Amino acid sequence: MEGARLRVGIIGAGAMGSLFAYHLAERCDVTILDSNAATARAIARSGVSVNDAPPRAIAVADGPRDLFASQILFLFVKAVDTLRALRPFAGELNPATPIVSLQNGVGNEDAIKTALGGAVPVVLGITTESSVTVAPGHVRSSESGNTIIGSASASAATVRTVVDVLAHGGLRAASVYDIRPHLWGKLVANAAINALSALLDCTAGAIVRDPNAARLAELLAEETAAVANALKVNLPFANPWQYVTEVAALGAEDKSSMAFDFESGHPSEIDHLNGAVVAFGRRTGTPAPYNDAIARLVRAREALAEQRR
Repeated sequence: MEGARLRVGIIGAGAMGSLFAYHLAERCDVTILDSNAATARAIARSGVSVNDAPPRAIAVADGPRDLFASQILFLFVKAVDTLRALRPFAGELNPATPIVSLQNGVGNEDAIKTALGGAVPVVLGITTESSVTVAPGHVRSSESGNTIIGSASASAATVRTVVDVLAHGGLRAASVYDIRPHLWGKLVANAAINALSALLDCTAGAIVRDPNAARLAELLAEETAAVANALKVNLPFANPWQYVTEVAALGAEDKSSMAFDFESGHPSEIDHLNGAVVAFGRRTGTPAPYNDAIARLVRAREALAEQRR
């Protein structure tokens, strides 16, 4: 991390993209790309800020070309948008530039490689950082999370570099040899909370407090854990529901990102969350009827909302 500042690109200037841009700008030259022109203008004008800290200036890309020289490229778009966001980068990035995905759900590595080719170095991870947009480029964060990354198809040295970049930005970060248990662990929580928060229009904390919602969330978590076990993924916890309640407590007063998708009319990540649990359940012969029902409810709501527009 000595010498010239690392060139870091960030795709997606939502709550998480802005949070990480703020921290990484401490030691790196950060350029952020977002498809929302109003968001991009606001960040270009006022920078990015977290809570009450002074804003930091961030370069704002006019288009993908401005990120082609990135030495690390962070992906903070929704999983459903991965292909669209990365296709302009095919054949343009340095082949050694790692793509770092801290996105929700499973299947992100496949989407990245479909867009950029099978040889691209991919670093996958999860983060328990919580962030909510107050205004474009201004987020509210508990600043108490942890980020865990692992090698999907990148060298151990590349993974260490990414950990160092995050740590030098003031983020708690660590690497693991096998990231799959952590990806599926996060999926257990997301499958239990995200769609219910969206369908019930409530916070994560409200789900845990209501006995009916809590019981349904517990069943969703148990099904997801059963599918992970069928895939021989050793989850990093023994009790799925206890883990879900711990995750919910971190963002107890926040709605899920899927709830905001409903409000904005953006396609949800349901096929990468509960839908993915159902798909892997079919492959392994593991029933997932509650996840199937939730996925169908979300798809039906999105279809009806689209018809009304």
